[in-house]
Amino acid sequence: METSAAEHYGPAAAWHPFERGTDGPRVIMVGVDGSPTSERAAAYAAGMARRQRCRLVVVFVGTPASFINAIYAETAATLISTYDELAEALRKDVRRTAEEMGVPTTFIVCRGDAFTELRSQADRHKADLLVVGASAQAGHRFVGSVAAKLVKLGRWPVVVVP
Repeated sequence: METSAAEHYGPAAAWHPFERGTDGPRVIMVGVDGSPTSERAAAYAAGMARRQRCRLVVVFVGTPASFINAIYAETAATLISTYDELAEALRKDVRRTAEEMGVPTTFIVCRGDAFTELRSQADRHKADLLVVGASAQAGHRFVGSVAAKLVKLGRWPVVVVP
C-alpha cells in the first residue's frame, strides 16, 4: 500500500451543532478512478456534501504496486506515468470543484487493491457514508465488484451510483 499525503481544498471544515432533521453524515467518502461512473459518483457525493454541510474525502486508487512490479520495466514506467497523469488531472478537478462548491475536501492518492484501500481510508477518516460508481465490467457479475464488497462488509452505508 502506497498512499500520498492528503491534500485539503475548499473552505475549512466547520463544526455545526446538532439540529433536528439535519443529523446526516459529517464525512462522505467517494472512490474515483477516472471512469465515467466514478465521475458521476464524485458529482453525487460533492452535491450531497454541499447540502449536508459536511466534509468530502475523495480517494483515487491506482494500479496495485505488485502488478506494476511484475511486468516489464518499460511497460511499468508507462503505466506509472499514466497513473500519475490521471492523478494530476483528478487533483485539478477536485480542487476546482471544492472551491466552486465551497465544500471542505480532502484528496488522497493510493496505490493498491481498490477494496482494501477504500476500506482503510474510510476507517482512517471516520467516513459516515461511502459513494462509489457501479462497475461496468461484465466479469464483476461473477467475481464481485468493489461496490458489492463494500456493501457486503456492512460497516458503512454505501451509495452505488450507476
